[in-house]
Amino acid sequence: MLTPRLDVPPCDSAAALSLARDLGMSFPVAQVLVRRGITDLDAARAWLAAEDEHPASAFRGIDAAIAVLLRHARAGTRITVHGDYDVDGVTSTAILVRALRAVGAEVDWYLPSRSEDGYGLSAATVEKLAARGTKLLVTTDCGITAVDEVALAVSLGLDVVVTDHHSPRADGALPVAPIVHPAVCGYPCPDLCAGGVAHKVAGALLEAAGHDAAIALADLDLVALATVADCVPLRGENRRLVRQGLQALGRTEKVGLRALMRVAKVDPTKVDARALGFGLAPRINAAGRLHRADAALELLLTHDETRAGEIAEELDRANADRRFVEQRISFEAEAQVAEFGPPTHQPAYVLWADGWHPGVIGIVASRLAEKYHRPVVLIALREGEAEGTASGRSIPGFDLLGGLDACASHLLRHGGHRAAAGATVARSELEAFRAAFTAHAAAVLAPEDLVPVERVDAVVSGDELGTNLAEELRRLAPFGIGNPAVSLLVPAARLIDPHPMSEGKHVRFTVQAGGIRARAVAFNVGALPDGAAEGRLHATFTLELNEWQGAVEPRLLLRKLLPAVSEAPTLIGEAMPGTAAWHEAVLAVATSAAVGVPVLAGGVTELHGGGTGAGGRAARGASYDGPTIDGLAARLSARGGSSPERGRGVRDRRGAGLAGTIGALVFTGESVLVVCADAPARVRQLTGRLGGHAICSWDALERDPALADGYHHLVALDPPLHPDQAALLLAGDPSQMAHLAWGEPELRYCRDVLDRDLALRPSLVGTYRALRGGVGLDGALGDWGEVPAGRLLAVLLELGLVEIDDGGAVSVPPAQHTDLERSPAFLAAAARHAEGAAWLTSASATPQAA
Repeated sequence: MLTPRLDVPPCDSAAALSLARDLGMSFPVAQVLVRRGITDLDAARAWLAAEDEHPASAFRGIDAAIAVLLRHARAGTRITVHGDYDVDGVTSTAILVRALRAVGAEVDWYLPSRSEDGYGLSAATVEKLAARGTKLLVTTDCGITAVDEVALAVSLGLDVVVTDHHSPRADGALPVAPIVHPAVCGYPCPDLCAGGVAHKVAGALLEAAGHDAAIALADLDLVALATVADCVPLRGENRRLVRQGLQALGRTEKVGLRALMRVAKVDPTKVDARALGFGLAPRINAAGRLHRADAALELLLTHDETRAGEIAEELDRANADRRFVEQRISFEAEAQVAEFGPPTHQPAYVLWADGWHPGVIGIVASRLAEKYHRPVVLIALREGEAEGTASGRSIPGFDLLGGLDACASHLLRHGGHRAAAGATVARSELEAFRAAFTAHAAAVLAPEDLVPVERVDAVVSGDELGTNLAEELRRLAPFGIGNPAVSLLVPAARLIDPHPMSEGKHVRFTVQAGGIRARAVAFNVGALPDGAAEGRLHATFTLELNEWQGAVEPRLLLRKLLPAVSEAPTLIGEAMPGTAAWHEAVLAVATSAAVGVPVLAGGVTELHGGGTGAGGRAARGASYDGPTIDGLAARLSARGGSSPERGRGVRDRRGAGLAGTIGALVFTGESVLVVCADAPARVRQLTGRLGGHAICSWDALERDPALADGYHHLVALDPPLHPDQAALLLAGDPSQMAHLAWGEPELRYCRDVLDRDLALRPSLVGTYRALRGGVGLDGALGDWGEVPAGRLLAVLLELGLVEIDDGGAVSVPPAQHTDLERSPAFLAAAARHAEGAAWLTSASATPQAA
């Protein structure tokens, strides 16, 4: 399998936080909305409400079509609805037949055979219908390109009404007849499928005949089925039609739909778009793929429960047959793919075989294109026949119809669009067509086009992966084309406790992120990859509410695992230990006149009511009674947004998980500076897990507050080690944000760092012995940051225990007894340690209730 690359669109964090606040929803849901182009509050509310609705009169020219329909209905002449063999064609036919019957029309229907008639309205069909007495021909889900066929019908004495949603001919020619088409007729929702168009026609017809147009609402269940199955964008009015249609399906009185849900094991009380697309639609399509679609139409129109049950069972068997045929073709096609070698050597696939079913090869082509991320064309041949039927599916970077156009000299006929197309090819041209098609693909596809993309809508922490988020995500449904299921990225996730399911076909496991555990399952994955528990993978999931034995719990469904090995933060404000730059900086700190403790000049009065010069710190020492971290956090969080007078706004994310909090900000595309207790150590920990941001220590930022200038987000991975450093959280532009992100492990870590860096006696003993033993500066202090290392060296220098020559070499004079309290640097460190210890002891790992 090819490793996908992440596609995380930028996200305006201020817009997302504003939406989350105003909608009363979580930050992850707000990320989804912003990444899908919904940044305005009113637009977000409209999207969530899914109430878009337009009158049928918005179709330019619909009155002429309704007039023809009503005239024939009242005259009692035969009306034939010509549909198509797929779900959209079958359901739209059913909708129009039901509406015409409701106004008293004499109506029948004609559904073409995939193998005998092919797609659309044919001249042979027109002649057949004219001969059997049809006076009005109504097309649905076809007809907009049938210019000649409609003209033939008119010449034979038929009236014609065209209802369709497909693209017109390239030359712009339209049938000379009343047309109801969302794009051609300027309808505000141009993405309606044929079922949606038929629904609008049905409502207008009922109203024109003096009936209640609301009668048409009874067929919203069919409209939802058509809209989902035909893969039209679930935007605008389509969202309303599907959402309301799903509700209607749950209480439908159509015995055929109830029977179909029974055989598909779809619970009417829990039906969703996925159940339509993967449960009901394949069974309706199976009739048209392998046999004739009339059985599916009869199912939708019958009022006989016994007959409905019989047809539903028939469709279920046809679907099982289709799956068997599909599986056989898939195995044979995969064997051919393997013969071409690794997918990286092949820009496209053209595969063929005798005995492949022309009604199923499109499904297989789609699956292969998704798996290998290459354009795929499959050709079904019959032994002894000179021509084959081709069906192709593409990837986003390749225009499939354009590819067939480029190879037209090797094809008898072809058509379609950018993503899916079909053709007829002579057996004698198969090899030439394959060569031409793969050569064209190689010429137009860039290497990045052949790498699959894993889309991400929101980056989340472990604490967010719960029932509340799952319920909020349901408000974004229905999901499908134009509104895909939400993809959640859990950065640096640990996948633990794997257990095989279904004889090793699937695996269930636990996701550990930020100290929180969540249940997860990976379908069609036999085992988790090596190292999944080490936190060096980014994982994408969908989140659902799983119901099992009366219990409801959130469950993650694994989408993709992506290595994070290239991730690394950028250290600023100091050098990595052991480098030449570090060595130079340590000596500079040790020999500086201000070697004691960095002092932040002012800026802290707002936080705890007074200045804290070096003398004040030393005087208070262990009796420090200054501000506490929890008090500070409560003030900052209660203060909320920023203001010009107060600098950055503050967001309290303590205890929520570091990787998710930092990752969510990094993937907004905005600049992020992470501040911590020991930046070099954190760099080593985060490399290969999380990157894309800068990182510095609190000591470095206190020495040079300008380090934070220009960063949109300042993240306190570790709490400030001293109240003086807390003011650094606020410094910055009001449009910028500070995020409190530490948890209990970070508090413990900070206390250890504070003891190591400022309770100097044990460290001084060890460092002095190492230096006296001949270990160089790098060996004695090689794991320390430059400020604490310089502080240690400064104490030894002040006490005369080491000497530094003009070249920067450190030497140890003969041993002598000394008192550490003689060193001003030691005393300043001790005083600051006492203050820092009291400050950190007051801290909590999570936000505290007011």
